[in-house]
Amino acid sequence: MKRDKKNNLLPRRTNAREKAGFRLFLLTTPILIGVFIFSYVPLLGWIYAFFDYKPGIPVFESQFVKLKWFLMPFNNSVLRDQFLRVMKNTLGINVLYLLAMMLPMIFAVLLMEIRSVKYRKFIQTFTTIPNFISWVLAYSAFFSLLSNEGLINNLLQQWGVLKTPINFLADTSHMWLKMLGYHLWKGLGWGAIIYISAISSIDAEVYEAADIDGAGRLAKIKHVTIPFLIPTFFVLLVLQIGNIVNNGIDQYMVFSNAMNQDYIEVLDLYVYNNGLKLGNISYATAIGMWKSVISLVMVFGANKISKKVRGSSIF
Repeated sequence: MKRDKKNNLLPRRTNAREKAGFRLFLLTTPILIGVFIFSYVPLLGWIYAFFDYKPGIPVFESQFVKLKWFLMPFNNSVLRDQFLRVMKNTLGINVLYLLAMMLPMIFAVLLMEIRSVKYRKFIQTFTTIPNFISWVLAYSAFFSLLSNEGLINNLLQQWGVLKTPINFLADTSHMWLKMLGYHLWKGLGWGAIIYISAISSIDAEVYEAADIDGAGRLAKIKHVTIPFLIPTFFVLLVLQIGNIVNNGIDQYMVFSNAMNQDYIEVLDLYVYNNGLKLGNISYATAIGMWKSVISLVMVFGANKISKKVRGSSIF
């Protein structure tokens, strides 16, 4: 409580800044509650990793096994081979994704260089639509193109390139590159949106100054556009490195079959197969916790490296 010059108590005045802060707090409260319910409450399920849980038996009536399931990939040779194979697939595919992260930025730069606004919007819309198509429908489209009786095989046979059809979806050659291709088909246009937004925010006077200096289109891309996009690229790169063991299961589940499963079974799909298909819920939970730990280490490591190399970081 504040006092005046005569040491009398004065009522506390709530200024406009405090009111605005309180309003923002009220606005963010539902979001915080949602994050707590959907992101933190499910973490209670991690307790299954410390018990020898069998479906149908309450978890607290199951045997407490300490770190048995966490050490299982290191103590059991069969599980160790499975885990190493899955980690190899996960890291290999995600490294390809990291290498391809430049493509949305390059695509956005080229797109913004198109003079015709209508043609530019058409290409942007055409390449963004696949992002809204589920992987199940995407697989149906690729099946009609790449299966034994698909369009590609029919054309190649008519042109005399192939004598017998090739089932490209079951063929195990270059599986990681194929998954990268499907990933780019679905996400290239969507990933370019953030770069298009960044390019649109560049002050036009910068380009006018470059024109006065006699810079051509390539020079303006090299010395104006790209330098403005680099900070955005590094932020997305750090986030992607944090997700290097986090692929999701949609894409890999629908494209997985008996022939290619060993090449595209990533960590998330491995957890799903063990937990829900085979009923090894405790082991699947432990592997999921390993994945969370690795992701945290990777994102903090990448953030620290970014801070040392570039002098800036996400947090």
